Parts: sequence; structure tokens; C-alpha cells
Amino acid sequence: MEHAPAWLTNSLIYLSAAVIAVPLSRAIGLGSILGYLAAGIVIGPFGLGLVTNVEDILHFAEFGVVLMLFLIGLELEPRRLWSLRRPIFGWGSAQVLGCAALLFIAGVLAGAPWRTALVAAFGLALSSTAIALQVMGERNLLPTSSGQAGFSILLFQDVAAIPILALLPLLGVAGPHDAGAGPMWLQALKIVAVIAGIVLGGRLALRPLLRLIAKSRTPEIFTAAALLLVVAIAALMQLVGLSMALGAFLAGVLLAESEYRRELETDIEPFKGLLLGLFFIAVGMSVDFAVLVRSPLTMAAIVLALLLLKGLVIWCIARPMGIPLPERPVFTLLLAQGGEFAFVVFQAATGARVFPGEVASLLIGSVAVTMLLTPLLLVAVDRYLLPRFAAQRTLEEISEPQHKQVIIAGFGRYGQIIGRLLTAEGIAATVLDHDADMVETARAFGYKVFYGDATRLDLLRTAGAASARVLVVAVDDKAQSLRIVDLAREHFPQLELVVRARDVTHWNALRDRGVMRVERELFESSLRSGRTVLELLGRSAHGARQQAMRFRRHNLELFEKMYPYQRDRNRMIAVAKEGRQQLEQQMARERAESEERRKRGEERLPGWEGDR
Repeated sequence: MEHAPAWLTNSLIYLSAAVIAVPLSRAIGLGSILGYLAAGIVIGPFGLGLVTNVEDILHFAEFGVVLMLFLIGLELEPRRLWSLRRPIFGWGSAQVLGCAALLFIAGVLAGAPWRTALVAAFGLALSSTAIALQVMGERNLLPTSSGQAGFSILLFQDVAAIPILALLPLLGVAGPHDAGAGPMWLQALKIVAVIAGIVLGGRLALRPLLRLIAKSRTPEIFTAAALLLVVAIAALMQLVGLSMALGAFLAGVLLAESEYRRELETDIEPFKGLLLGLFFIAVGMSVDFAVLVRSPLTMAAIVLALLLLKGLVIWCIARPMGIPLPERPVFTLLLAQGGEFAFVVFQAATGARVFPGEVASLLIGSVAVTMLLTPLLLVAVDRYLLPRFAAQRTLEEISEPQHKQVIIAGFGRYGQIIGRLLTAEGIAATVLDHDADMVETARAFGYKVFYGDATRLDLLRTAGAASARVLVVAVDDKAQSLRIVDLAREHFPQLELVVRARDVTHWNALRDRGVMRVERELFESSLRSGRTVLELLGRSAHGARQQAMRFRRHNLELFEKMYPYQRDRNRMIAVAKEGRQQLEQQMARERAESEERRKRGEERLPGWEGDR
């Protein structure tokens, strides 16, 4: 039997590792990135040894970062990018130079040669674009002030990698002429030519070319063209020694105003996700545990110094950047880790003989460890640090008792509509929400929302539950919703409860507690959509409304019939089926009777506008 080709075997290994590790990691609350990193460690040379060509895989997987920067560029129009020029070059340079300065001083004090300390400092000052942007995307942080600031700094780091790499031949033992790159003026001319070509090509050639391909009405060719565009730009940037990710980002910005922007995003997104996952797996495989075993104290010292010194600089610049206090821990941690460009810098430094391969392995291992630790530290920050910031802010904001007639617990999409309706009627409400991001967002739109967990009895008292008339429970979590209802019924019996139910199980649990004013969150909006569909199919507005209201009454009656059998699943299903059949038969009978009368000329079919 013939052996399977290497690409097939490796694909089987990578996909199996990802499919097993990532869901497990997310299930225990550690996030997808840590799952990919753990999968890489397990299948890598220092785990089961299923994959050994780590460097080749890492170079290929870096294309995931390139695709990610291209998609981010598609979201930024040139005018918006121009508006970010100050944070990019101002705060970006402050972060890189500040971190590099502290790390350089620490390296020299530790006894490292100044050349080694300088290159190590600049390499370690760079952060992981892949992890930072992935986490920001998962947490929806990119539109926030910390997300915009972090993106600006990461973009500057991509630019800063160019002069750092150009500096290496000058610091090497062999001198500047061994690099073989040619005169500096020729290199600069190539860089300018490539960037100018991307800009002009994006403005003049890309849109007509994409329009021509789109007219062929061949979706797979448009997908191939989208990938070809990114690959070609990455190859051009690599040819002149520039960052591939930076070139892809620039191309994305140039196409941000194109009519094919959404199509490009849709076609490239799946490839980006897979390749980013492969990149994180490759990073996990690249952790050199042999170096860690030989020099554990040195590795620990580098990792600790990297996180603490970079974190100190980033925390200090966060305040003048205008980043809110609750957002600073995550912002600092995402930028304090090492980055993928450090791998390139340290490998190039070894080639230029700035320092030996042993030092490069130690530094690369340290960077990989910080990237591995970051998701774990994020979990710790979420669980232990951010709640303290939120709690401190809550004590300051709701220290005085409230005395409004209505309390709204939960200010998501459901609670907001209720709050806006009451405000329009001139009725003030005390609004509580336990999501700090939601509180900040609501305040940005001018709503007064208190941070607080409505399952706390003391907080409900402070919110005025003892004197209020109505409590609207609009929280997302079903368990929290039921706890709030239990507290209200036990301690504030005068409160009228209006509760949002997420599903039938939640509705039944609320009815068990005697709550009668229960609204299923999607029921009314779904009925309205159904009415719209009937009208589009020819039913008159009046007829569509009549049928929707009839269905509504029947559905509510059916719920009441099913309620006594909620713990008898088979009986409940039987009641539901019987009720649905009765409704369908009744409506079919009425349609047949109306059609018969219409044929006899007695009347038109109710609700239908003539013959079509």
C-alpha cells in the first residue's frame, strides 16, 4: 500500500488537532487562540512529534495574518485612515521606542552585549498583530477607543519592522556589505516604486479588473481573483523586504470604497480564519522546550521582564491616549506580549551574525511563551480584575437610593426599546445592566445606565425596588432572570413584574412562579414579519393582520393547554401537534368556504386583492 502524501497527512493532523482542541478550550472558557496554541504544542516536535517542519509551516501560516490585515483595510476608507495618522505615528512610536529603551537598559544591566541588547529590545518591543486583532474582533473592541488605539499601534509596528530589519546588517559582525541587498538608495527606490504601484494600481486597474471578472458570473473565479490580489501584493512587498501584512492592508484600504468590498470580504474570510488558526498552531509548535529546560531561569526572566516592562510603558501611555480605565487592562495585556515579527527579526539577526543561534532560540522561545500566556492572562483579567473596576465604578454611581416608578434590569436590545418608549412618554426609569461594555456604550448615546447585577438584593433596594411600581426583567441569562423574579416576589411583593422569556422552558418557569406578564422576545416581531410575507404574496394588509392576530390568539391558548404537561414531554408534544393540526384545518376550511362563495359571486376571497 502506498504511503499517503505529506500534504494529506499534515492536513489530517492539523485539522484533527484543531477540531479537538479548540472546542475544548472554548468550552472551559479559555478561548479559541489558546486551543490552537495547545494543539500546536501537542503535535509539535516537543509533544507527540507528529510534525517537525515547523519553520516551513510558520512561513505559510503567516499568510493568515496577511489576509487579516487585508480585511481590516477593507473596513477603513482612506479618509478614516488619514484621521488615524497621529495615533499611528505618535502613540505608535512612543510605544515602540519606550518599550525598546526599557528593554535595552534591562539587557545591558543583565550583562548582554549592547548589540544583542539593542536588537533583542527592538524585536521584543513588537506585539502580536494576529492575537491582538483576533481578540479585539471576538470581543467587539475594534470600534472602541482602546481598539482604535491598539490597531494604530500595531499598524505602526508593522511599519517599524522595516527599519529594524534594515538595521541588522549594520550591527552584524560581517559588516554592511555581506547582506548582498545592494545600495541603500536602490532599496529605497524599490520600496517607493512598489508602494506607488500598489496605490496607482488600486486606483486605476483593480476596480475595472474586478468589474470584468464579476461580469463573467463565475463565483469561483472571483474568489480566485481575490486571493490572487492578496498573494501578488504580498509577493511584491516580500520582494523589496517590506512587511507583507502592511502591503495587504494598504491594498485593502484602496479597495475600501469599491463596490466589490463586501464580495471580497465574503470570499476571503473563510481562508483567513483557517490560516490564522494554522498560524497559532505553528506558534505552539515553535515553542522550544529544549531551550526552556536548559535555561529555565533565563527564559523566565526574559518573559517576566518583557511583560512587566512593556506593560508599564503601555499602561502609562494609555491614560493620555484617552482610554477608559476599565479598558486599560486588556489593552495593556494585548500589546505587552511578544509578536510574530520578532521571529523574523531574531532569525535575520542570526543570519547577520548579530548574535548566535542559541540566543535567537532563547528569545524566540520567550516570545512564543508570552503568546501562549496571553490568553490565560486574559481569562484571569476577565475573572478577577475587570469585575473590581466595574464594582468600584458601581459603588460611586449608585451610592444614592433611587425613587423612580419603573426599574429595568437589562439594557440590551430588548430593554433599550422599553426604555426609549418610556422616555418618549416622559416616564423616567432606573436602568441596571451587569455588562460594563454595554453601560459604556449606552452612556455614549446619552442614556443613564447604572452598572450592577440585579440578582443582588442590596442593589435592588438601592435602585428603589421597595417603592417602585414596575420591574421589567429583560436580562439575557435565563438563570439570572429567574433569580431576579424570585428576589422581587419574596422581598418586594408590591412590584408588578414584566418579564422577557427567551423560550418555552423559560416561559414555563416564569409561569411556575406566578408571573403572568411574560413576553417571548421574538414572538411579536416574528408575527409582523409573517404579516409582511402574506402581504407580499398578495394578501391585503387587513387580511394579513386578521390572520396574524388569529394565529397569535391560537398560539397563546395552545401555550396554556401545554403548560400543565411541561414535565411530560410526550404529552406536551402531542398537545402541540393536535393544536397545530386544528389551526391548519380551521384555516383550510375557511379558505375553501370563502373560495366557494367567491365562485358563486357572493364575495371576494377575504383578504386577497382580486385574481392574480
